[in-house]
Amino acid sequence: MTDPHDEPDLVDDMREEIVGMAKEGMHHPSTKPVLIGAAVGAVAAGILPVVTWPIGLLAGAGFMLYNRVKR
Repeated sequence: MTDPHDEPDLVDDMREEIVGMAKEGMHHPSTKPVLIGAAVGAVAAGILPVVTWPIGLLAGAGFMLYNRVKR
């Protein structure tokens, strides 16, 4: 029987990805897609009347980060 603690955790993977992006900056392969997702989210939030741009920025960046980590 496998131990559930042996499997990689999504939160741990995301934390490792964020630390890698912070250390390597624009040289990290996830930095550009996450920044593009943040920009798209901010623009989309600017168009929508209910959502403010900081929420859109965080949602876009979070979505792209999740897509990069889940692969």
